[in-house]
Amino acid sequence: MQFTSEKRLDDGVLEREFTLGEIPGTLWTPGSAPVPLILMAHNNGLPKGEPRLVARARQTASYGYAVATIDAAGCGGRPRSAADEQARADLRRAMQAGEPVDEIFESFIGPLVGNAVPEWRTTLDALLELPEIGGPVGYSGWTAVGIHLAVTEPRIAAAGLFAGGYVPRAQREEARQVTIPLLFLLQWDDEGNPRQRALDLFDAFGTKEKTMHANMGGHVGTPWFEVEDGDRFFGRHLK
Repeated sequence: MQFTSEKRLDDGVLEREFTLGEIPGTLWTPGSAPVPLILMAHNNGLPKGEPRLVARARQTASYGYAVATIDAAGCGGRPRSAADEQARADLRRAMQAGEPVDEIFESFIGPLVGNAVPEWRTTLDALLELPEIGGPVGYSGWTAVGIHLAVTEPRIAAAGLFAGGYVPRAQREEARQVTIPLLFLLQWDDEGNPRQRALDLFDAFGTKEKTMHANMGGHVGTPWFEVEDGDRFFGRHLK
């Protein structure tokens, strides 16, 4: 892992860009150390510099966590195949036209999740070698990646999951194997994630400790107080 830049924010949080082989990432750490780590993933290939994710990461770090995000394979500025780009275009067109999207979604999101999780695990290996990070480890973000990571990575102790309507079939099956504590956020009128599918997924999770927070509004309307509630959730399980 090589740090390529650093910036001290007004609240004392240190923001550093890093590279790990071909993986670009950002790490936010508070002034105290060592601290628990939260891996924060964006949805469906958005960049690690997406403003909503950065704001959430900075606030979470100010609560006393190290927070890391990466552009995994096929995400952000990482190279995408022509087939990936075509699948994205087909998915946008179908959703705008109100056409069925399940098969397009599977062909695009399934491989994206499968390729992303090994890079998250590689990043986790490197992060846990840093003296300012002491564990335990949590996950916050995209539901599909979070499910696969929770099942394949035993170091994840708790997870906060977003946008659970469209999740690949493989991860819907894996949901039954998830046993860590979960906080599941649902936007009641999310235009991109069918409500009933999200409710069915929540029911399928195998863990006995799972909580759903449902708020009115569309996909990007999650209330800011959910960041504070997330701090209380992770505080119970990582601190």
